[in-house]
Amino acid sequence: MRFVKSVGSVVGSMQAIFREIRPTLALALPIVVGQVSQMVVGITDSLMVGQVGAVPLAASSFGTSIFGVFYVLGIGVMVPVSVFVAHARGAERPEECGEYLRHGLALALAFGVAETVVMLWLGTRLEWFGQPAEVVAAVNPFFLLIGGSITPVLVNLAFRQFAEAMGRPWVPVIVMSGVVALNVLLNWILIYGNWGAPALGLTGAGVATAIVRVVGPVALLAWLYRDARLRAAMPRAWWARLSGERLMEMLRLGVPAAGMLLFESGAFAAAALMMGWLGTVPLAAHQIAISCASFTFMFPLGLSMAAGMRVSEALGAGERRRLRPVGYAALGIGAVAMAVFMMCFLFGGRRLAEWFVRDAAVVALAAQLLGVAAVFQFFDGAQVIGAGVLRGLKDVKVPVIITLVAYWGLAIGGGYVLGVRGVVGPTGVWWGLAIGLAFAAVFLAVRFRALTR
Repeated sequence: MRFVKSVGSVVGSMQAIFREIRPTLALALPIVVGQVSQMVVGITDSLMVGQVGAVPLAASSFGTSIFGVFYVLGIGVMVPVSVFVAHARGAERPEECGEYLRHGLALALAFGVAETVVMLWLGTRLEWFGQPAEVVAAVNPFFLLIGGSITPVLVNLAFRQFAEAMGRPWVPVIVMSGVVALNVLLNWILIYGNWGAPALGLTGAGVATAIVRVVGPVALLAWLYRDARLRAAMPRAWWARLSGERLMEMLRLGVPAAGMLLFESGAFAAAALMMGWLGTVPLAAHQIAISCASFTFMFPLGLSMAAGMRVSEALGAGERRRLRPVGYAALGIGAVAMAVFMMCFLFGGRRLAEWFVRDAAVVALAAQLLGVAAVFQFFDGAQVIGAGVLRGLKDVKVPVIITLVAYWGLAIGGGYVLGVRGVVGPTGVWWGLAIGLAFAAVFLAVRFRALTR
């Protein structure tokens, strides 16, 4: 009898998980497409800059790695927009949805301006990072241009997360598709000097990126007002006095979330710096491999955002029994997707690298790095989904500790010991990343299971 009950319990749990797959996919798919579109901007930059030469490609890797640290900090600060809007929607309090957007935009402006000042100052001191002299000489204008565009990027994030949490995830996708097309066109004009424009090389890619990052949020805001459902939830008084209590509520979630993302992005930025210490070829190969790995990462990242919003919405509606099925459904979908990418990296790594650059040494090393990336695909997907569902539960303190140990302890430490000080070389830096991702994946999943009993 006990055995029959156990089997029935397992079957019931599996049915609950399968019921959550379709709605999670329905929300995640447009978010994934939007994230991939965002990544396509960076990948097209790398593809088009790579045709100019290995040094501009390495400089692009260096600049975008530094910028990426500031970008993910901003993502963390914007996370509360989606979490709290979804929670308010689940609790059927639509007036609060617009207020969380308004306060999120205030945080985006304040944080964006602060980050811009820091990056402009840092742009005059890039030699501190010990990169090859030719890379530092090439990167400065590009870095200043992309650094100066961080504020509209964060504003765009706030608008996008509001639309997604309100059940309109395809709106940002449509806008982002136009932005990607515009970026490709501007790159073609400004990098190579077409249509009578000067051939600016890497600097041209920076100009194009800065332009499209301003166009994006303006177009998205205009579209939000065209959607009747979203327009009805928009703030009634944009310039009303802000609530200090609401801002602190959002920061209590956003700052730890930013810390978690900082630890992970910091590990990958540190990997880029260590590759630069090993030479221009390893740094260029790293840019190719990280572009491919970042592209595949967008799929579990979209699942993570969707699952986090659905967990938060279930909490707002008082449906705690749905929490674990939502999380497990997202993990299962992510595992299937990452298995496909693992096979692509294992058997098509060299072909992928050849799309970026013609340098044989860079292609050979990039293919090796993609082999390591194939190994950590499952871990990368599981850790970001685990972090997402925990944010939906508003649990951030323990995950911060887990990610600190995983990335700044195991990933950076392991990469330095294996790749820089050890005999493994450039691939050793990436094996360090794999170790950190595996640690985070296991312990974040354990944490979610413990909180959803």
